[in-house]
Amino acid sequence: MHLKMLKCNPFSLIASLEDRDVFCRLEARAGFEALFRSFDSDATFQYFKSFRRVRINFTDAVAAAEARVRLHKSDFNGKEIRLYFAQSLHIGSPRLEPPKPEKQYLISPPASPPVGWSQSSDATPVINYDLLCAISKLGPGEKYELHAGTSTTPSVVVHVCESDHDSSGSEEEEPRRARPRIIQTRRPEYAPPPLH
Repeated sequence: MHLKMLKCNPFSLIASLEDRDVFCRLEARAGFEALFRSFDSDATFQYFKSFRRVRINFTDAVAAAEARVRLHKSDFNGKEIRLYFAQSLHIGSPRLEPPKPEKQYLISPPASPPVGWSQSSDATPVINYDLLCAISKLGPGEKYELHAGTSTTPSVVVHVCESDHDSSGSEEEEPRRARPRIIQTRRPEYAPPPLH
């Protein structure tokens, strides 16, 4: 059973900013960084513009805690700064483990397969002879009832269309309508531009 744990990182703060100038203007960024460098001169900053967040990494947990206490909900360029301790999610072991070996050989054979590994053969295609027989009995111009209708459901009927080459030409059939011919549009006459 893997346990999920949210751990507070005492060395990092996440700043939530309403002021967009910190992400765009160097002067505003320098002023913002000066606030936190007064607590730790070696603090580093990671800017996430689309989230309007900044991660501040301190070298000392006490400096991070002091910055959080003094600067949380303080004013910067007329906007409020909110500070939170960064959290990290651990599921089971805090170390990243490699994937299980059985997942590594499912798609294609690897360059050097493990002992006992063999290529799987493709399944033999299934031929439905009843379906092929029923299709061969279909004739043009006829209809076939696939499912008889009931009082609550409609019937399903397939009408087989005639192809252009199968017309029998009997007198009972309506004369076929001629297909409209697509006429190519002429290219307009080319007139060279007048010389100036």
